[in-house]
Amino acid sequence: MEEDNNARIAPGATLLSVKAWTAYIGPLLMAFVMLFVLRLSFTYSEWLAAGVLFLATVVIGYRVLLIRSVQLYCDDVGVWMYAGVLPWARGVQGVKWRDLDEATFVQSFWSWLFRSYSIRIGHRFTKSSEILLSHMARGKEVVAQINERHQQLIRGNALN
Repeated sequence: MEEDNNARIAPGATLLSVKAWTAYIGPLLMAFVMLFVLRLSFTYSEWLAAGVLFLATVVIGYRVLLIRSVQLYCDDVGVWMYAGVLPWARGVQGVKWRDLDEATFVQSFWSWLFRSYSIRIGHRFTKSSEILLSHMARGKEVVAQINERHQQLIRGNALN
């Protein structure tokens, strides 16, 4: 079972995208807020300040590691998203090529400016099995790659 949820992508797989730098804005803002709370907690107790510092370090560190763990990749079977830091939360979610509806991205001024897109990789039969990712680097090119490969497989009659 450990082999199914490992951190490395399969040897024949192609890494398509990871989270963009804009995904780190939330933890950065949280760090600024926690600095203010830390400074305020020093007025009450040094022990309270130590607890706030510990809690802030754990929460912000976990969020950064969780962002860094997201990988979108494809192989000959389908398109997959790996994510997770803790052993019981790590895993792979995906859509097989035969079940793929289409890959789309959300276009806005901010996504164009920062090159950070929200991606949807749809499943033909059910919405619960689709992949939804926000703040993905090179999302526009990734969607084009996925759709192009899917069309090649359809034209080559490889999905039967």
